[in-house]
Amino acid sequence: MTPGDPNGRFTAIYHRHHRQVYAYAVSRAGRTLADDVVADTFLVAWRRLEAVPEGPLPWLLGVARNVIRERFRDDIRQASIAAELRAWAVEADADVADGVADRATMLAALASLGDDDREALTLTAWQGLSAKDAARVVGCSSATFFVRLHRARKRLEQAVSGAVPVQRRRPVRLTAQEYSR
Repeated sequence: MTPGDPNGRFTAIYHRHHRQVYAYAVSRAGRTLADDVVADTFLVAWRRLEAVPEGPLPWLLGVARNVIRERFRDDIRQASIAAELRAWAVEADADVADGVADRATMLAALASLGDDDREALTLTAWQGLSAKDAARVVGCSSATFFVRLHRARKRLEQAVSGAVPVQRRRPVRLTAQEYSR
C-alpha cells in the first residue's frame, strides 16, 4: 500500500495495466516519449482515482491518447514559434529603408482619403473591430458599413498606386429650403 492509496487500488491498477499502457504509448508516440506518456497517464489516474472505472484499461488508454495528442500539439506549437522566430530574423536582416518607404507611402495614401474612408479603414485595421462592431461605432447597418469599407479600400489602393489623386469629401447636405432655391 502507498500513502494516499489506502486500499491499494492505484497500485493494483498500475501493476496490472502498466505494460499495456506502455505498449500503446510506444505504438503511438515511439519509445523516446513512451515513458513520459505512461508517467503522465498514471499521474492523471492517481489524481482522478475516483473517476477511474472498474475496468480501467479503456479509460487509461483514452488518457494516454489525450496525453499524446497534447504532446503533439505542444510540438506543433513549438515548431510554429520557431518558424515565426526564423521569419522575424529574416525580416530583421531585410533593408529597413524599404519598410520605412512602404510605411510612408501607406500613411500618405491614408492621409489623402476623406474622413469617412479613413475612419472605416482604421476601425477595422488598426482598432481590430469587426465590420458589425465598426458599423455600430459609425451608426449605420452592417451592410452599409461593408459597402463603405469596400469603397474605402478601393480608394486606398488607388492612392497607394498613385493612379488617382483621391480626395473624397463628405457630400454637401442641403436643407429643404436651400434645395428649393
